[in-house]
Amino acid sequence: QLQLVESGGGLVQPGGSLRLSCAASGFTLGYYAIGWFRQAPGKEREGVSCISNRGGATNYADSVKGRFTISRDNAKNTVYLQMNSLKPEDTAVYYCAADTSSAYYTATCKPGGMRYWGKGTLVTVSS
Repeated sequence: QLQLVESGGGLVQPGGSLRLSCAASGFTLGYYAIGWFRQAPGKEREGVSCISNRGGATNYADSVKGRFTISRDNAKNTVYLQMNSLKPEDTAVYYCAADTSSAYYTATCKPGGMRYWGKGTLVTVSS
């Protein structure tokens, strides 16, 4: 069974940090581009960061550049999102997604059409 499972979300104060993990089972993550997306209440799902299948290329939304870092460990079949200097506007459900069209999704980091999705993990930034 092909599955992506996110973890690491929670409640954090503004300025704090969290590290999200996206673990794959049932398939080899190294063949897939991975994206992190988020959806806040009442808003559309948006791209946060994407990484190519081998990790050589990354893409970040302007709103998170310099604060978030995406990385992957293909040996562990896991992708990470390190989130620092968190702001209340980062509050959302964070999803990871995978697709074999690595060049396209790394370049665009758009959620539409990505093949596999996790169920999400909630990140709440609040004092």
